[in-house]
Amino acid sequence: MSDAVQDFYQRPSKVTTSNGASINFHARGLSSVSRGDTVLVLLHGYPQSSYLSLIPLLPANLPLFVPDLPGYGDSAAIGLQQDKRTVGTTVLDALKKSLPSQADERPKIIIAGHDRGARVCHRLAVDAGDISSFEIVSVILLDIVPTAVQWDTFTSAKSAASRFHWALLANVEIATKLIGSHGGGSWCSELIHRWAGRNEQRRARVLDPQALAVYCRHFDKESVIRATCEDYRAGAFEDDDLQREDQKAGNKIRIPTLVVYSEAYIGATYDVEPIWRDWCAEGTKLETKAIGDGVGHFLPEEAPEETAEVMNTWIKQWTQ
Repeated sequence: MSDAVQDFYQRPSKVTTSNGASINFHARGLSSVSRGDTVLVLLHGYPQSSYLSLIPLLPANLPLFVPDLPGYGDSAAIGLQQDKRTVGTTVLDALKKSLPSQADERPKIIIAGHDRGARVCHRLAVDAGDISSFEIVSVILLDIVPTAVQWDTFTSAKSAASRFHWALLANVEIATKLIGSHGGGSWCSELIHRWAGRNEQRRARVLDPQALAVYCRHFDKESVIRATCEDYRAGAFEDDDLQREDQKAGNKIRIPTLVVYSEAYIGATYDVEPIWRDWCAEGTKLETKAIGDGVGHFLPEEAPEETAEVMNTWIKQWTQ
């Protein structure tokens, strides 16, 4: 783990949101945010709890807000609903409470997420016009297709088998017991090994022992196992239902959207660009970028330089 990453993560902060969640987060430059500044919100995926290699590669003058999702990592969210709208508004409330008084009344933010964090970002992007606390100027989605699209592909036996955890985790009670009996830390480690790509040099990055130890330590807590299962349960019910209602009503993403994905992971199953085009309103700016070279699901760790290059070029459009 680099000195820059260790420095960023050695000073965590906590904030209690209006709905009672205790959100653990790391930040850079928040205390000096003033009028006109744009903050980048970075949301992690399952079974991780933050970012490792991407942080030092982002623009040094860009304020960052990097929380543990509610119920993940060191963020406690007992009893909190895990649908993506509730999670998203909880994250935004945590950010709002962490900004200084000199910030804009409705600050500008870019939301970016990987995996489950990207699903939260997708929900916020659709809801952006109804969010009064922030102006969401763009969204970055890492290695996902819409939740409803992914559920639909489970009619394929191969697809259902390769992503077996979606249905398993959605059955919260039995999944929580099974993972706890297996050992939460072992479960976490096995999934990261399973979803990393075939390129051994790139695999070594995401399998960094110090980072794995952090992720796995959290999954030794029953509260984290349960909350993360509730995340997947919501994905199977509330989130899926709402996405299908959105599509029928024409309620789509209307803010500039960047989708970065693994050629060998999501890209091996889905035709990513036309899928996301169908989920964006007509005329909405959409860019997609595939990353190859045997990179697996964990783009920010397996391909941090390539991911950062695409993200930084995109971010520059909304921060100048």
